[in-house]
Amino acid sequence: MFNLEKLNWPESGLLPAIAQDAGDGRVVTLAWQNREALQATLAERRTVFWSRSRQSLWRKGETSGHTQRLVDIRFDCDLDAILLLVEPAGPACHTGRSSCFFNEISAGDECREVENPWPQADILSRLAAVIAARREAGEEKSYVKSLLGDPQRAAEKVREEAGELIAAAADESDERVAGEAADLVFHALVLAASRGVDWSRIAAVLDGRFGTSGHEEKAARGAVGKTATPATATGRNGSDRQKR
Repeated sequence: MFNLEKLNWPESGLLPAIAQDAGDGRVVTLAWQNREALQATLAERRTVFWSRSRQSLWRKGETSGHTQRLVDIRFDCDLDAILLLVEPAGPACHTGRSSCFFNEISAGDECREVENPWPQADILSRLAAVIAARREAGEEKSYVKSLLGDPQRAAEKVREEAGELIAAAADESDERVAGEAADLVFHALVLAASRGVDWSRIAAVLDGRFGTSGHEEKAARGAVGKTATPATATGRNGSDRQKR
């Protein structure tokens, strides 16, 4: 466990704790942590803060269900501020917004609310966070949780949704195509998660392909496949070699 005494705690015993969406970089919450709250966050892998008004710990989402799973934690150069990289499951703000930071100063020095303060927010990261939260759900029934526990069924749903998208793209409306594409993306994320592959790993692969042409990327994957040993080769031929 990290030695909390390495931090520069003030006399109040409280340090500012910024929660940032690990997927898209949105700053979602600013709260406070004392030693107990930070220790609980590290142990439970979810955000736990100190309420100055109630003078007690509060766990994000304990009543709303909008939890924040801890992905990573960092400290500033002076070791007196905390950055929590999280995967939010639902809105961060008590107003129902995805971020508490939705006010801006206009040209007339007036504070006003912004309709969409984070227009570039990554919906896939938010969706992946919800899928991860469903895995940790209790005994209540959950469609997503049932798929996460049955990769074969999840794979069948991906195959089904892919067929429906292809059919819609052939002769149905744009709205129908968009809906079927959304269903396919959602179920693809669930299938990957059922194998323990979360969105951050998929995003890292996609990010690594930027600036590389499709032909180059395909050639690189082909080269990797040719160097695979019989024990690790994929595809039908690889499976045949393993059987022999």
